[in-house]
Amino acid sequence: MARASRGLGAALDRSQRLTSRGKRDSRTRSRLRETWTVCAGLFLLLAAPAAAQTSPSGGADDAVATPGVGQRVVLVTGSTSGLGRAVARALAERGDHLLIHGRSEERGRALVDEINAGSPGSARFYRADFASLDEVRVLAAAVLRDYDRLDVLVNNAGILPANDPVRRESRDGHELTFQVNYLAGYLLTDLLLPLLQASAPARIVNVASITSYPIDFDDVMLERGYRGMRAYGQSKLAQVMHAIDLAAATQGTGVTANAVHPASAMDTNMIEGAGLRPRSSVMEGRDNVLLLIESDDVGTGQFFVDGRPSRARYGQPYDAAARAALRRLSEELIRR
Repeated sequence: MARASRGLGAALDRSQRLTSRGKRDSRTRSRLRETWTVCAGLFLLLAAPAAAQTSPSGGADDAVATPGVGQRVVLVTGSTSGLGRAVARALAERGDHLLIHGRSEERGRALVDEINAGSPGSARFYRADFASLDEVRVLAAAVLRDYDRLDVLVNNAGILPANDPVRRESRDGHELTFQVNYLAGYLLTDLLLPLLQASAPARIVNVASITSYPIDFDDVMLERGYRGMRAYGQSKLAQVMHAIDLAAATQGTGVTANAVHPASAMDTNMIEGAGLRPRSSVMEGRDNVLLLIESDDVGTGQFFVDGRPSRARYGQPYDAAARAALRRLSEELIRR
């Protein structure tokens, strides 16, 4: 807590110095905006209840696992069940230090205990509900507080409304699937990108899908003609667009960004809960995600299907104007 308080004080001092400058060039405005974003995250971290700030690994003495020298640090969002859990377990078996994320304290602690007790790797749990952008900010602030490096970020958390005919909104007033599947990951990546760049070589993996739908920029929140699969499809296409945009933005920094369709209708609780019949195994999806984390030959700015670079079903990811429109919208939504 003291470290977070000092960080907030330093950020506020920096923002005051920037504000006092007479000139307002674009560089100063950008730095001021970034500083206030850090201030907001640290303030939320200080103000949040302890359970919401960070939930360290359980155990007899409730000790918190920390990475060893040379141990890779990997954050997998949505890793308390399904594909994310399978990826986290596999990485722990390879000796990595995992940042486990999810909404369920019980499932998160159980996985952390399992990893810390029975694998070469180690783990720590962070709770955050991506239906709230403030909780995403708290999560990012906690990671920045607790770690001086981040080698891999896997944006895996997601929901699948499928046959649900009811349009739902996040706590921020956005269409829920768009926020949980895409916008929360966009914000988290934005806040953690400086740490990833400082840790280079580093990787960002967006877990997307070949199930996609073009984004209607006149109705992104689907206030007209809502369908669950349309909501899911446009959120997943947005993740592919985000990865391609990130690859361009991070060129030459040692950070790579790719998107992946892990597998179709894996045997996970999400698929079964949506009333769909599984058509592939979570282990197949796990291996396709691990490829983008481990392989030296994946490059950057690609969308992988079945372990190979592919193309999205619709053209927006390859349209610079469409990507710019999504980027502008995303920036507007996360800065509100």
